[in-house]
Amino acid sequence: MKLIRHGEPGRECPGVILPDGSLVDASDEFRDFDEGFFACGGLESLQSWVADGCLGGRAIAPESRLGPPVARPSKLVCVGKNYLDHAKEFGGEVPDEPVLFMKATSACCGPHDDVILPQDCHKLDYEVELALVISQTSRHVKEEDALGHIAGYTVLCDYSERTWQKEHSGQWVKGKSSDTFAPFGPCLVTPDELTDPQSLCLWTKVNGEKRQNGWSGNMMFSVAYLVSYISKFMTLLPGDIIATGTPAGVGMGMDPPRYLSAGDQVELGIEGIGTMRQRIIPEL
Repeated sequence: MKLIRHGEPGRECPGVILPDGSLVDASDEFRDFDEGFFACGGLESLQSWVADGCLGGRAIAPESRLGPPVARPSKLVCVGKNYLDHAKEFGGEVPDEPVLFMKATSACCGPHDDVILPQDCHKLDYEVELALVISQTSRHVKEEDALGHIAGYTVLCDYSERTWQKEHSGQWVKGKSSDTFAPFGPCLVTPDELTDPQSLCLWTKVNGEKRQNGWSGNMMFSVAYLVSYISKFMTLLPGDIIATGTPAGVGMGMDPPRYLSAGDQVELGIEGIGTMRQRIIPEL
């Protein structure tokens, strides 16, 4: 299945994309795609509803705004330097273990929403990432069982203000958490439709120029390993998001660096999931 949320920001309704590409609202049957939905067998109920013909569902206009496909995750855990080529372009050592950091969930927004260039922001950067959503409360998960704890996969862009990340002391979270710095979507694809998360092409274009062109099989730490590893340090709750890292080609890694400016258009995509597009606009 492909899960979506549509409508005005903060008032999104749940829905699905059917195999023929049509969009169907599911709000008469399901309140939202949030922690409670995933924790209480919502995916199974949704699958049955779709199999029965989406009774009571209504068509969603194709031009409708899409919001983030998961509502109010308790955590957004990110993995740094998980692609060898990306680690090398930053000039750093290759990590022996996954590098973890957090983004504030208030940074989440829809896949085609504008990204706000904050005041005093001079080094805005992009990172396309395969993100996964946790399906159940997960603690000390064995690697061989980890894929069974995933509700689905989506595209996420880890926008970063590199000055705040690198030059203001402390952890990376300062440069990662501004409003709109975590657009994701356009949908959540369930594992029955995306069976191998290590076989996906992912890419980014800026103003039509391809900047990133990677393959998830080049991750140093696999999706299953990451779920297992992270669950050793914290309890993962249903609806939590893990962003699994980005390939080479980010603006900071170029010589000279090429950061984003107001008016730029960023397009990102992952094979089997879909594409996102954001316009960079200045903060008022």
